[in-house]
Amino acid sequence: MKNLNALKKISFTVIGLLSFVVLVKAQSPEERIEKMKLIIPKPILANNNYVGAVRTGNLIFLSGKGPRTSSGTYLTGKVGQELKLDDGVAAAKLIALAQLGELKAMLGELSKIKRIVKVNGFVNSTADFTGQSAVIDGFSDMMVSIFGEIGKHARTSVGVPVLPLNMAVEIEMIVEVVPE
Repeated sequence: MKNLNALKKISFTVIGLLSFVVLVKAQSPEERIEKMKLIIPKPILANNNYVGAVRTGNLIFLSGKGPRTSSGTYLTGKVGQELKLDDGVAAAKLIALAQLGELKAMLGELSKIKRIVKVNGFVNSTADFTGQSAVIDGFSDMMVSIFGEIGKHARTSVGVPVLPLNMAVEIEMIVEVVPE
């Protein structure tokens, strides 16, 4: 009798987990974003001689973006000096939203994304700061939260002595999308 009750508990647990997995898979990236109460900003046109994203075949190469706040200013400063690790992580999350805004504008809907392929993260940091990977985790964790397994990607995270406009972080990415 004990074994039968234990088996029933395990069965219900497995069924519950499978139901959760099916529910998560059934949600579109936009539904997950809405559920997380995130706001995807509209892309800002580049002032210089480049574009925010280029599609070639089934790949989209996104230019590096910095952490623009809702007021339109960049989160600036050096991680390990004016900014703490948590500030860098918050900056990486802002960039994740900006990159998704670029993709949504280009694709119409984020469900056309097949895979987040590669992410390059640059952290404006002091010479003795060694948490660059932890900073870029803010970006990576958001990709996985929104896209699940297809959000996992190859990645580089490096510290640099300065970024344009003194931005705290800059991140570029490559994404595979469904064929047109």
